[in-house]
Amino acid sequence: MLTIGVDIGGTKIAAGCVTADGTVVDRTRRDTPGRSTAPAVVEDTILDAVGELTARHRVHAVGIAAAGFVAADRRTVLFAPHLSWRHEPLRDALYRRLRLPVVVENDANAAAWAEWRFGAGRGESHLLVVNLGTGIGGAVVTDGALQRGRFGVAGEFGHMQVVPGGHRCECGNRGCWEQYASGNVLVREARALLTSGSPVALALREATGGDPDALTGPHVTRLAADGDPACAELLAEVGQWLGVGIANLVAAFDPGRVVVGGGVSEAGELLLGPARQAFARTLTGRGFRPEPALLRAALGNEAGVVGAADLARPFARRLARARYRRELARTATTGR
Repeated sequence: MLTIGVDIGGTKIAAGCVTADGTVVDRTRRDTPGRSTAPAVVEDTILDAVGELTARHRVHAVGIAAAGFVAADRRTVLFAPHLSWRHEPLRDALYRRLRLPVVVENDANAAAWAEWRFGAGRGESHLLVVNLGTGIGGAVVTDGALQRGRFGVAGEFGHMQVVPGGHRCECGNRGCWEQYASGNVLVREARALLTSGSPVALALREATGGDPDALTGPHVTRLAADGDPACAELLAEVGQWLGVGIANLVAAFDPGRVVVGGGVSEAGELLLGPARQAFARTLTGRGFRPEPALLRAALGNEAGVVGAADLARPFARRLARARYRRELARTATTGR
């Protein structure tokens, strides 16, 4: 039974057909419409991507992974930072046009579910997932259930305050965790180094032609992997803050495993090595309590697509059972 997962990010909408074992058998993508674009235009873009896949495959349900607040009923996007969705009834709007079961899920929840079902969190009864992208998202899976919270908006780990009065965050507060451990931070600090004219930024200057606006996180990661000490130090600083925040989360949730995903996790041990050291130094009760393993996510950029598709699968099964019951009833009535 094939289902489609659609992962809506700030720059791209990725969609894929996914099998029951988590394999993506077909893919497509579209550019994400601008923040001021009307909701109907975003729906058209999603439908265009889904339509391309349904033209090639028999599909039974669609899962949407959306960056933002998704209500507990998984029908409504309460707020999306990259789009004009405000209390947007996305599930019903898409169902009316697709005529397929649709489920809407927060993107970090979808990615965490994929890691628990098919990736680095597989088999763990108490899983904590932290996603490092431009900001920080996350989720908790306990005994096979996503912990969405009373109103559906749990897992906004990036907005824990770690430095009172610290850097201003886009959310309006100061000192949020994602202002010290995220892709945005990595770029911010690398640009500061580049614009200062520091001699240690030579590799960054060569990679970007001296243009700070051309600098991206992958630039820093590639240069660190190639041995540039300044870029390795930048990643280590992000990793240290990552470890401090994870120690706080572990104190609260007591997971058996912590999985770190998102684009910044592509740095691997350049990030996770310092994170493990800071985690071990910071965890409350260290030395007297079991400590969870801290692992890199296994599914990479496809986690959102795979997780959304898998979360839609039970709705496809329910529809199939309902159709089967209707067919039995029809056969009993007509005798054929």
